Amino acid sequence: GYHADRWKKLLIPYSSPTKAYFDTSGQDPFCMYNYLLDITTWNKSIRRGFINVKIIDYAGNTVESQMNSEASTFQQYKRVKILTGFHQDIEKIAKISLTFTTKTLIGPKHKLRILQMKLKSLNNPKR
Repeated sequence: GYHADRWKKLLIPYSSPTKAYFDTSGQDPFCMYNYLLDITTWNKSIRRGFINVKIIDYAGNTVESQMNSEASTFQQYKRVKILTGFHQDIEKIAKISLTFTTKTLIGPKHKLRILQMKLKSLNNPKR
């Protein structure tokens, strides 16, 4: 674990408000591997919903992100950054799969058209 008082000295000097997320898994070994999904959409109309990220390595090992509890709003040509967490780290990613859902059972199904995306490891930023 990490002691919060050790982080205080690093976070206070910033002039703007700073958020720090310390997520843990509910399963042993309790660590989470966090990635930042930076996405730009192409849809003309606004879409609101959730994105689930699945990453696959060259050996076929697959890991899925934990669904965010808060929906994101996607507008044409606007970048959205989403924090995603995985129970397992995949070092060499071969494939990335995104699933968009509104979590509604009734109504029309919508597609989310992706113009650009970047997935960055927060645990290993050089990757």
